[in-house]
Amino acid sequence: MTSSYTDLTVWQRSRQLVGEVYSLTKGFPREEVFGLTSQMRRSAVSVPSNIAEGCGRQHPKDSISFFYIARGSLYELETQLYLSFDQQLIALPELEAVLLQLTDCKKLLHGFINHYKQKLG
Repeated sequence: MTSSYTDLTVWQRSRQLVGEVYSLTKGFPREEVFGLTSQMRRSAVSVPSNIAEGCGRQHPKDSISFFYIARGSLYELETQLYLSFDQQLIALPELEAVLLQLTDCKKLLHGFINHYKQKLG
């Protein structure tokens, strides 16, 4: 078993996704600070945060609830990325690159949720 949530690939990759989102949103116009910039950063930060909180819970059922919140945040972020593209705040190559990272996080999180579901029997 993993000694800490910080050793988990899903947590590490979601943390990298946060860095990518922060880098992308640095180039957004000032008027977006309280709009998409803030929303995207909150959604991104929510993913590793909820993975960590879920790992800190005593019962797998509680943990899974937080992992589902993290998953929801990934879907929220995905939508915000598409909206950013629609508003011409990011270019197609940037969108595609960050969506690859996001998809990787989704797959890892899906497997992690299934792992915890098996603990419930």
